Amino acid sequence: MSQKPKITIPPRYLVKLVIEMGLFAFALFLYSISEEWLAHFGKLGPGVHILLRFTMFLFGLSLVVRLLAMIYRHRKHIAYNKKDNVTIGLSNVSILVVTVYTIISSFELLGLSPKDIFTSLSIVAAAFAILSKDFITDIISGIAISFGKEISIDDFVKIGELRGKIIDINITKTALLNEDDDIIFLPNSTVFRGDIINYTKKQIKKTNIDFEVPTGSFHSVDDLEEQLIKSLSEYHHLIEPNSYLLRVVHIRKDFIAFKFQYNLIQFTREMERQIKRKCIRSVVKIIYQGKSR
Repeated sequence: MSQKPKITIPPRYLVKLVIEMGLFAFALFLYSISEEWLAHFGKLGPGVHILLRFTMFLFGLSLVVRLLAMIYRHRKHIAYNKKDNVTIGLSNVSILVVTVYTIISSFELLGLSPKDIFTSLSIVAAAFAILSKDFITDIISGIAISFGKEISIDDFVKIGELRGKIIDINITKTALLNEDDDIIFLPNSTVFRGDIINYTKKQIKKTNIDFEVPTGSFHSVDDLEEQLIKSLSEYHHLIEPNSYLLRVVHIRKDFIAFKFQYNLIQFTREMERQIKRKCIRSVVKIIYQGKSR
């Protein structure tokens, strides 16, 4: 039975935690005695009181998020140098909470009562929802994706027609590293509503290679399949022996479209790329040899 890795808290993380605890404690202390010394600020007293409370809220929220992330990493045995959906989700939720609390504090600084704040926020929220419906949808979708189990950081997925590795899920976008090493930023709502194939979680190891071959450049489908299988001889130990299949997709006047399939024993993005590259070059070689005959 394999032992779970021991999680060590990095010194930098501990330093930040201690600093945040100290700042929160100091802000809490100042807030608790604020009634005694805020009178010296005169008319500025209420504004200073609001700013002090806002500062205490920021330090307190940051401390709570850091502690929750630390507890979660230790329970799930997730290293601190590794990104994780839940810790990213906690960060995104904290950004949303801070944004809302900032708006509330701004209204309070303007001298609005709690009733006025609630009324104003309702009007502002309605207007913002109408003007920024897509933005709000992306935020909500991002939170749902972060705490969901469908996709995680480092998963190799297919979203619509795009394939690649999930490298980040921020508050409005999901970052996908595709097979050409391009980073594609997809709106979270597109990811949330899209058709997703998760090759990592679902253990789908089948690889498909689509190509077209001019008629007359090969003897038979069986011969073409044999040549492709032979071209991958150096990777046979990575591919399930009886999983090779060459399918005819459709036949045209000048060419035939094929789909070559095989199952990897253990799926890795880099290995799939290497085998695909080798197979495609073999197809080009077969076509060239067929034309030269």
